Amino acid sequence: QEPLVESGGGLVEAGGSLRLSCAASGRTFSNTAMAWFRRAPGKEREFVAAIRGSGRSTSYADSVKGRFAISRDNAKNTVYLQMNSLKPEDTAVYYCAGTSRVYLDGWEREYFYSDWGQGTQVTVSS
Repeated sequence: QEPLVESGGGLVEAGGSLRLSCAASGRTFSNTAMAWFRRAPGKEREFVAAIRGSGRSTSYADSVKGRFAISRDNAKNTVYLQMNSLKPEDTAVYYCAGTSRVYLDGWEREYFYSDWGQGTQVTVSS
């Protein structure tokens, strides 16, 4: 199993910003898509954002478009999620996910990914 380790979560007031990082390694990262999902208390895990292996294309959930930005630095084997204008409803555990799939159909779906981190807590206060 290739390790995925999230960091950067914490407590922030509404309207503030956080940047999450996901450190990956090996085939899970190299030339494959990566994504961020989140799970709020009592809810199912949901898609947040995804990025192509090359970093040249991205996808976002409607709820975060215009506020969040996913990026990656392949030289550092790291994926980032910049979160701006945070709202209380963004409160959740955020998970980094990786895949070995080379085609992008379905990359907004949980089944697309086979490797997951343990998550980092993001709490947005009112």
